[in-house]
Amino acid sequence: MADKFKTVPLDKMIDKHIGKPGTKKRDAFENELRIDLLGQAIKKARQERNMTQEQLGELVGVQKAQISKIENSVKNARFETILKVFEALGAKVNFNVELA
Repeated sequence: MADKFKTVPLDKMIDKHIGKPGTKKRDAFENELRIDLLGQAIKKARQERNMTQEQLGELVGVQKAQISKIENSVKNARFETILKVFEALGAKVNFNVELA
């Protein structure tokens, strides 16, 4: 009996269902992934420093709920607040801007 399932590389699936690199839909998808990774990086750094969301919020000057929102969806956070979070965590932040 032949296998009904075929292994397909993730890049090909993304190309097929989201769009090829350089398309508006693909760019939006990749930007959203980067934003989600930023929230995960904040959460990981906080946990590695054995801090609660409340403790981090106190250092930054925001409520625990705001830290939770940032960790789960950075989309609605102010850039200034995100920078304060990284500063409070003692994290070095680098930005790479590429003009097309």
